[in-house]
Amino acid sequence: MPIAVRLALSWICLMLLAGVLANYLTSQDFTALDLRHRLVPPVGFGGTTAHLLGSDELGRDVLARLLVSIRISLLIAFGATLIGAVLGITLGFLAAHFRGWVEQVVLACVDFQASMPFLILALAVLAFFGNSLPLFVALLGLHGWERYARITRALTISAGAQGYVTAVRQIGAGPWRLYLRHVLPNIASTLIVTMTIAFPDIILLESGLSFLGLGVQPPLTSLGNMVGYGRDYLTRAPWILVAPAVVISMTTLSISLVGDWLRDRLDKTIS
Repeated sequence: MPIAVRLALSWICLMLLAGVLANYLTSQDFTALDLRHRLVPPVGFGGTTAHLLGSDELGRDVLARLLVSIRISLLIAFGATLIGAVLGITLGFLAAHFRGWVEQVVLACVDFQASMPFLILALAVLAFFGNSLPLFVALLGLHGWERYARITRALTISAGAQGYVTAVRQIGAGPWRLYLRHVLPNIASTLIVTMTIAFPDIILLESGLSFLGLGVQPPLTSLGNMVGYGRDYLTRAPWILVAPAVVISMTTLSISLVGDWLRDRLDKTIS
């Protein structure tokens, strides 16, 4: 395993631990206001150990908010990626099984999704229906489902010409058993690689929408939310923005490196 992939895996594990143990890694409340100690710099830059990464414009502890933001952003990314994968895989199986007009409808939806600027669609939906965390996660889950549908359909049609699918059909297995018990395990490696490649896109999209104020709403916080609040204090208190920006960059880079490595190891279509 290359050293870069090992470092990437280590960073991902660190972020997962930070998200799971966020409540135990700091004694500060991420929503607590302390206007007497607003814009306190981090330790080493004139700050105190009471705020290791400094405080923001309302005196809230940056480290506490960063840990909670990591948890929220990862949960949103995991949930949205799972929704997109389940939707795309299901439609891909339907297109491969029924063919005909069902396949044409699915492919038309895929082409429409691929041609529609998702950021504009997200802005329109959030502006019209308002914002809530479940709606936000479901909306992000619609991003990228078409790639799963394309891949699942193509691999399922290819698997249909192989002997094991014919044998399973001849013994009377139903469609659910055929696709879930036999076809899906054989194409899972490619789908897992696709998920690892799509995961950073969800993180960046969530960060962008939260940066614009259309993502996670107070009192909750996310990495993009922190960057959005910190932009107004970039020259006076850059630590508010730098910490979440570094986490976003390092996390997306690490997942991309792991995804590329998995693709080379598992995807048999790549020479």
